[in-house]
Amino acid sequence: MKESSLTIVMPVLNEAAGIDAALRMLAPLVARGACVVVADGGSSDDTVVRARAWGVQVIGAPLGRALQMNAGAQQSSGEVLLFLHADTVLPADADTLIRRGLAVDSKVWGRFDVRISGRPLLLRLIAGLMNRRSRWTGIATGDQAMFMTRAAFDAAGGFPNQPLMEDIEMSRRLLRLSRPACLQAQVVTSGRRWETRGVWRTVLLMWRLRFAYWRGAAPERLAALYR
Repeated sequence: MKESSLTIVMPVLNEAAGIDAALRMLAPLVARGACVVVADGGSSDDTVVRARAWGVQVIGAPLGRALQMNAGAQQSSGEVLLFLHADTVLPADADTLIRRGLAVDSKVWGRFDVRISGRPLLLRLIAGLMNRRSRWTGIATGDQAMFMTRAAFDAAGGFPNQPLMEDIEMSRRLLRLSRPACLQAQVVTSGRRWETRGVWRTVLLMWRLRFAYWRGAAPERLAALYR
């Protein structure tokens, strides 16, 4: 993979408070040739204005993380796509790490280990368990900054049009192509939803939702429970 072939797709909705910091952290990657596509789902604040000020490509997309990520990917000509949440920070050398990860054993997709920022020490344990579970199952979460070749994205049919668990379903599709490159380098994601809802309450809710999804529950019903 050439350095210039990486496209970072960031789905956003009302991220004005953090979009400047998010794009500032991507500046070194952009300087080395990475492209950034911000896919806005209809923000009512000045997210779009702030993002455009950074000189990145900003597009409008139907509301929904999966739909926004697919729209961003469609606007990209990169050989490798990385899907990044606005509150997640990549390692400074993410482009090099991805290139090396995909070069091993014909991997076509992967993800980073994750660290959850926040005051509760329990967040460190949760992140460690997430990373271990992901290595064992081959299932990645959006918080882990999933990346894949453009060919793999197309073969999987893009992210499924569902309001929740789109990352799990996408992982299942990609597993038909290869096991993921599980990079030990960490991305740092915000622990705000854990702290706002309560750490244990969030853990139990996510376990409940994942089990229900495994049993065949409709993503729309699970999204309602999540909200």
